[in-house]
Amino acid sequence: MEKRQFLKIAGLFLVILTLVSPLKAEEPIKVAQLVCLTGAYEAYARQSVEGFKLGLEYATQGTFKVLGRPIEVIVKDTQMKPDMGKQVLTAAFKDDKADLAVGPVSSAVAMACLPVAEEFKKILIVEPAVADSITGKAWNRYIFRTGRNSSQDAIAGAMAIGGQDVNVAYIAQDYTFGRDGVATAKEALAATGAKVIHEEYMPLDTVDFTAPAQRIINAMSKVEGKKYLAVYWAGKNDPTAKLNAMKLDARYNISLAVGGNIIDVLKTYKTLAGAEGGNYYYYESPKNEINDWLVKEHFKRFNSPPDFFTCGGMTAAMAVVKALNEAGTTDTEALIKTMEGMHFMTPKGEMVFRKEDHQALQDMYAFKITTREGIDWGIPEVTKVISFKDMNIPIRNTGN
Repeated sequence: MEKRQFLKIAGLFLVILTLVSPLKAEEPIKVAQLVCLTGAYEAYARQSVEGFKLGLEYATQGTFKVLGRPIEVIVKDTQMKPDMGKQVLTAAFKDDKADLAVGPVSSAVAMACLPVAEEFKKILIVEPAVADSITGKAWNRYIFRTGRNSSQDAIAGAMAIGGQDVNVAYIAQDYTFGRDGVATAKEALAATGAKVIHEEYMPLDTVDFTAPAQRIINAMSKVEGKKYLAVYWAGKNDPTAKLNAMKLDARYNISLAVGGNIIDVLKTYKTLAGAEGGNYYYYESPKNEINDWLVKEHFKRFNSPPDFFTCGGMTAAMAVVKALNEAGTTDTEALIKTMEGMHFMTPKGEMVFRKEDHQALQDMYAFKITTREGIDWGIPEVTKVISFKDMNIPIRNTGN
C-alpha cells in the first residue's frame, strides 16, 4: 500500500473515531430501581425514589453524570409481590440492559430477587429491605446492602432497653422481616442480660390485636422486673397506637418499646412520650454536612422534612456514584472489587461495605420519644449515637 493511501485511510479512521467516541461516552449508565409503588409499602417506595434522585444530584454535583455518562434510572414496580419482583428485575437486566439495580423495599421480594442478580452476574444493592437472610443464608457475591439489617435494628433496640432483670415480649409481622427481626433481637437482648418472655407473629393485614395482647399480659404476669412489649412492624396497620390505648403500662406495668419509623407512623407516637427504642434515621439525628443539605433541600422543595427512606434512597445513590467513579467502569467484577471494603459518606455519616457479606456497617441511634409544641408527631430524640465500630453485627452467610 502506498504511503499516501495509507495516510489517507488512517486519517479517515481518526475522523470516524472522533465522531463515534463522544457518542459512546454519552451512552447512559442504566440503574434499575425496584420499589413497590402498589401495596402497603407505597409510602416507603416513594421516599426511596425521591431520595435516590436527591442522592444522584448531590453526588454528581447536579450533573447526573458519572464517568462522563448520564445516569438513567429505570423505576420498576414490584407491587410487593415476590414473583413480580423477580420478573421485573429479570426484565431490567435482560431487556433494559441495566448495568446494576437498587431495591427492593420488601424483604420477601428481595429474597426472590437475589438469585436473579447471580444469574445475570449483575450487582443488586438492596435498599431498604431489612431481613438478615438477604446478607445471610440467601446471600450471593452480587448482593450489597446500603440499608440496615435486622441485626443492626436489634442491637440498637437492645442497647436502648436491655439490661439485667428486663423482660421483653414481641409482636411482629409473620414473614421474613418480622421473624428475622425478633430472632436477632433475642440474641442482642440476651447479651445484655434481658429475657424474651413471649412472641406473637401476626398476619400483615391484622387490625385487632386484643388476643395477642392478652396472651402477652398473661405471660408477663408470671415474671418480676422491668417489662417491655416491643413492636416490630413495617408498613400499614402498625399496632403501636392500639396497644398504647390499652394502657398496658398503667394497668399491667408493661412499657411499650418502639422502633423508629416514618413520620406518618411517628404521629401515632405523639401519646408515647418516654417510650424508648432504637432508630435508623430521623432527620434531626445525624450531624453532618450531607444531612444538612438533604434537610434544607427537602424543606425547600417539598415543605416537609426528609424521612426514613428518603435517607435510604440517597445513601444508595451515593454508594452507586462512589463505586462507579472509583471502579472507572460498569464492569461487575471491577465494581465488586471496588465495593468490598469501600467507605462512603451518607446522610448518616460514614458507612463501609463489609467484605464478608457486603452489609453496610453504619451508625444507629438509641432514642426516647419526646414532644414539642408545633410538631404533630412524637420525636425520637437521640439518647445515644451507637457507632458502627461498637456494634458486633453477626456474619450469617454461608460463604457462597
